[in-house]
Amino acid sequence: MTALPTFSVVVPTYCRPEGLADCLHSLEKLDYPRDRFEVIVVDDGSGAPPDPGRVSVDVTVITQPHAGPATARNSGAARARGDYLAFTDDDCQPEPDWLRELAARLEGSTDLAVGGRTLNALAQNPYASATQLLVDYLSEWTRASGQGAFFASNNLAVPTELFRTRGGFDTGFPLAAGEDREFCDRWIRLGGRLSYAPRAVIRHGHHLTLRDYWRQHVNYGRGALRYHRLRAQTAFARSPATPLSFYLRLVACPLTRARGRRRFSLTALLALAQIATAMGYWRERLAKPGQSSAMPRS
Repeated sequence: MTALPTFSVVVPTYCRPEGLADCLHSLEKLDYPRDRFEVIVVDDGSGAPPDPGRVSVDVTVITQPHAGPATARNSGAARARGDYLAFTDDDCQPEPDWLRELAARLEGSTDLAVGGRTLNALAQNPYASATQLLVDYLSEWTRASGQGAFFASNNLAVPTELFRTRGGFDTGFPLAAGEDREFCDRWIRLGGRLSYAPRAVIRHGHHLTLRDYWRQHVNYGRGALRYHRLRAQTAFARSPATPLSFYLRLVACPLTRARGRRRFSLTALLALAQIATAMGYWRERLAKPGQSSAMPRS
């Protein structure tokens, strides 16, 4: 019987001790041999090192000055001992068979990056629901349009050494916005492959208020500008213009994916998200060199 591959589960964290505790407890429940995975928590300058508490898994805590989740993930990867890296976030809770499903998809591959399925754990929070709808729609659209698959960094697994060789996440993204799109794009450009594992499930519990929601999508716009600028410098050249139908279908997708009156509130929130994203994009584009400042993670 072939031994299961070893994983290093990397969890960046910033000022979310309760969420981190829930994440670690979910990792403790993984249906995967304890000697075949480790957990690396990277504190991104929270001010006090997080306490992993009493969990029955191998947890290493690393601290760094506040530099954003891309840098934190790379810091964790630098210390990893596993054959593969499995990234998730401090507001996420993987299902018990998460690593087994990732391992099944990665088996025998040397250049495959695998993205799992993310479910919204806060169904009663309209802002969290709208954000998850947007991410799901973008992932589906990029795959269907031939512009390359897009996997969110809270549910992503890659070979450890190849991740390091290819430079990891671009640390020029100081926010949780756009760094995963750029990574997947670069992974393909350098000869890698992407594969979707819908049974590798995590539950995302990011509680948002209206203010948080607006700020998050402004940040998405800022990250999108950097992503497009970097892509324009590659052999792919400038990305093709996004058709109007993309935005119309995005805003309208709650009408077919949600029920009751909630459909209309989610439609309004997705329209608001596009306004916020456009504002962030153009504010960043019009900023003078040196004026762009990192905003705190929400």
